[in-house]
Amino acid sequence: QVQLVESGGGLVQPGGSLRLSCTASGFTFSIYVMNWYRQAPGKERELVATITGTGGSTNYADSVKGRFTISRDNAKNTVYLQMNSLKPEDTAVYYCNAQRWIVALATTRDYWGQGTQVTVSS
Repeated sequence: QVQLVESGGGLVQPGGSLRLSCTASGFTFSIYVMNWYRQAPGKERELVATITGTGGSTNYADSVKGRFTISRDNAKNTVYLQMNSLKPEDTAVYYCNAQRWIVALATTRDYWGQGTQVTVSS
């Protein structure tokens, strides 16, 4: 059974740090691109960070560049999101996503975590 189990969310003050974790099972973790998305109240879900299967390439939304770092440990089937210098506008539900391109069908296979709440407030 495919599972993405997230942890690490919570309440933090502006300027603080938080580390999210997402541990996967039930699929071949290392061949999936891993992404972190977030969705704030009243806003569309947005892609925050992405990392390739080997960890060799990462990308970030402009709003989090320089503050967030995505990483993965394939031996532990886990992807992380280190969030530093947090701002109130970072408040959102953060979702872990595993994605594999199926080229022959011109589509993707996606698995999603349950989401974890991050609240940045003084």
